[in-house]
Amino acid sequence: MVKYIGSKRVLVPALVGLFQSLDDVRSVVDLFSGTSRVGHALKGAGFRVLSNDLMSYACALATCYVQADRSDLANDAQRLVDDLNELPGEAGYVTETFCRQSRYFQEHNGARIDAIRRRIADLRLDPELEAVLLTSLLEAADRVDSTVGVQMAFLKQWAPRSYNALEMRIPDLLDRARFGKGEAHQLDALVAAQKLSADAAYIDPPYNQHSYLGNYHIWETIVRWDTPEHYGVACKREDCRTRKSAFNRKREALDAMRQVVERLDVRHMIVSFNDEGFISKSEMIELLSSRGDVGVVERAHPRYVGARIGIHNPQGEKVGEVGRLRNREFIFVVGPDAHRLARSRDAVVAA
Repeated sequence: MVKYIGSKRVLVPALVGLFQSLDDVRSVVDLFSGTSRVGHALKGAGFRVLSNDLMSYACALATCYVQADRSDLANDAQRLVDDLNELPGEAGYVTETFCRQSRYFQEHNGARIDAIRRRIADLRLDPELEAVLLTSLLEAADRVDSTVGVQMAFLKQWAPRSYNALEMRIPDLLDRARFGKGEAHQLDALVAAQKLSADAAYIDPPYNQHSYLGNYHIWETIVRWDTPEHYGVACKREDCRTRKSAFNRKREALDAMRQVVERLDVRHMIVSFNDEGFISKSEMIELLSSRGDVGVVERAHPRYVGARIGIHNPQGEKVGEVGRLRNREFIFVVGPDAHRLARSRDAVVAA
């Protein structure tokens, strides 16, 4: 899966274990699905997963990893990936914007991205099969980019991986979950909280002012396959200025979270957050207590690699150090017997 701030790769086993510990849970709403790493793992554990994210790239990833089933698509996907890997490059918007006007990809790979994405659009595929190919393309591009994991900026010198030739691979598709076919939705979180119903919910909202659209604007452009006006050295999409989430605003984040919690039609909730977020641990516990008992699992975790290399100006010159290199990740368990369940997983997560 693509490099992603907020990814719960390390916490996935603990999260899946918590859901498996909940009584009579067969379905889970993943309200802010991101890369669908958690949704994919829950599907693999047998849960019916209803993924949601407002970003187009995240919806494509969820359609691939949660909604699409391997037995339906694997053969066709492999054949198409083999064909797409044979396409020669043909420079277009990606090459001009993200190779020449900026330095996210080397031109030989930018031209391949342009050619492959154009062919995928021309094929007019079933949405699930198209999502599998788009996911394959995003992951191939991610393996040859020249960033530290976000698209707010690119490296001053080419990353060694950027010299490699872009190669698509079949994503890790899963067979249909034991408790039913998954779904991928692209809704505002408040709308999804009211519309989607399940036994439990997984909530992993944005923590602070950093927008996922701004952090991954290239993936959004590749999936949407539009040619947006852009601005700044990073060549961000113009709509990064206007497509703002309440969760990215300090004054609005707590109320937005409260509305989500109030609207969800579920018996259990598991919430991921950390101590860099706009909502404090005590505020989150107070808010979640309206829905039942609240238990908390904590874990120290290294901050993302961009923080570890320091603070740089737009010219790529290092101008400062970050205040800390680790944060505390919180997993809030909400519902019957939550304290006991949190204690039972705490040693596992801390290990």
